[in-house]
Amino acid sequence: MRIPTNIITGFLGTGKTTAILSLLQEKPDNERWAVLVNEFGEIGIDGAMMTDQGALIKEVPGGCMCCAAGVPMSVAVTALLRTNPDRLIVEPTGLGHAHKVLATLTSAQFSDYIDLRATIGLVDPRNLSNSKYTENQNFIDQLAISDIIIGNKVDQCHVSDIDAFNDWVTDQTPPKIYSQLVKQGKFPIELLDSQRRDNSPSSEVAQHHHEHAEQEPQFALAPDQTYVRKENKGQGYFSCGWLFGAEVIFDFDLLFSMLSDITAERVKGVLNTSNGCYAFNVSNGVVSVNEMSLEGFESRLEVIDSQLLPWDQLEAVLKQIANLD
Repeated sequence: MRIPTNIITGFLGTGKTTAILSLLQEKPDNERWAVLVNEFGEIGIDGAMMTDQGALIKEVPGGCMCCAAGVPMSVAVTALLRTNPDRLIVEPTGLGHAHKVLATLTSAQFSDYIDLRATIGLVDPRNLSNSKYTENQNFIDQLAISDIIIGNKVDQCHVSDIDAFNDWVTDQTPPKIYSQLVKQGKFPIELLDSQRRDNSPSSEVAQHHHEHAEQEPQFALAPDQTYVRKENKGQGYFSCGWLFGAEVIFDFDLLFSMLSDITAERVKGVLNTSNGCYAFNVSNGVVSVNEMSLEGFESRLEVIDSQLLPWDQLEAVLKQIANLD
């Protein structure tokens, strides 16, 4: 039986993970879903956020834009399909070439196993009037392959942003099969069963892969390590991530204050704090916090920005908040 599969794509900060979490909460109780998460940074954050929702999660962290659909993804998809899920959701990195992910899932390798349905693209309507995004080829490609467009964060938009979204959708050729303005990434679960357009791009998968895509990334603490740090870069973006042992506890108030002060474009984390385990999400200067039920969990934090930030200074602050100095 071919597994119903959807790609949920979108640029950094559009709310892909939040949308998938919402879908997992809405899924039928008798269904087992699998989620493949590909992240630009080397630390797996999104998968950690989804652990509470009962889905089978597979992560491919460290995926740069040129190799998001490389060997690690094929291996991960195969592993998930072997578990016979009722549905597969694929979340490519917000900095990835989504058309290569699409090409992989529609390739002969998976044609007998995957029933690829509508690709859903999330966009922050405010970005449609910003040349930083509209001139970015990844941003353009992600929306181009999307059959359905979800304008997220409508509660944070001005009327002009809504007009820009509606105008953009109207101007699309070929037309999208559906569009909707939502907040908090909540859209009808029924959209997942929409059929994708036959004219969706399905170019051949590029043969060029970044050196770290030759095998599935392995990233873990050694027995004698309290924390470890990993950096990544590509197409004008830089990331730095930290993984901390489960015994490390961050002061919640100091951590929240630090995250509020960070000027990076994207910050995600799941961390053990003095108040319990929490998922932190920073986008457009707004810090969102959600309590998690995880125990004995290794804390992780990922920071992404178009500028190379002073990672050493940030690490020193993190260690101070966790009393590691």
